[in-house]
Amino acid sequence: MGVSSTKLGVIIVAGGVGNRMGASVPKQFLKIGEKTILEITLRAFLGRASEVVVVLPCDQHDRWAAICAESGLEGTHKVCSGGATRFESVRCGLGALGECDLVAVHDGVRPLVSTEMIDRGVEVALAEGSAIPLVEAVDSFRVATEGGGFRVADRSKLRAVQTPQIFRADLLRKAYQTEPQACFTDDATVVERLGVKLSYYVGERSNIKITTPEDLVIAEALIGTKAK
Repeated sequence: MGVSSTKLGVIIVAGGVGNRMGASVPKQFLKIGEKTILEITLRAFLGRASEVVVVLPCDQHDRWAAICAESGLEGTHKVCSGGATRFESVRCGLGALGECDLVAVHDGVRPLVSTEMIDRGVEVALAEGSAIPLVEAVDSFRVATEGGGFRVADRSKLRAVQTPQIFRADLLRKAYQTEPQACFTDDATVVERLGVKLSYYVGERSNIKITTPEDLVIAEALIGTKAK
């Protein structure tokens, strides 16, 4: 099975409220140029995925439906309601997703993911069963120690984890049959609990997660650069 013939299901998790953004609407509905963040994120997958499920809070469905009607996105994807946590939201997305070979789970507020990055992940997931994107750390880090002190962390051993995280569909569905736990910070930690050895691929530094007003400014600049 090659990349082009693979049935890729995508779950876009967009359940955040954006408290750190300080905006009047959830951050996924803020605009970069003329398009909302969530619209840009969705469009990044439409040409690659066999099916896309967008997971939203139930009170945001009407807002999203109006955006889709205005931007021509009606009928391009499914929408389902999420849960109180990311774990529950992904599980809801899996329930709404049809049959596929691989499942990619992506943050709704990472609109700058490229097709090339998606394809890299699909290739690794096809060969290994999982694909987790990592980028090297560029800042210096210190780790808190007992007594209120800090020690220097070895930056060469640190990696930042991104999305889309891509898995063989049966593997991810099996992993999400467990009960949620505090240690589940992303899909990789859920799958890892099965005793599965994860595989990784190279992420992109531009694939930022928009969380703060400063992130929005950076995303606007990056999108403007790509458009030139």
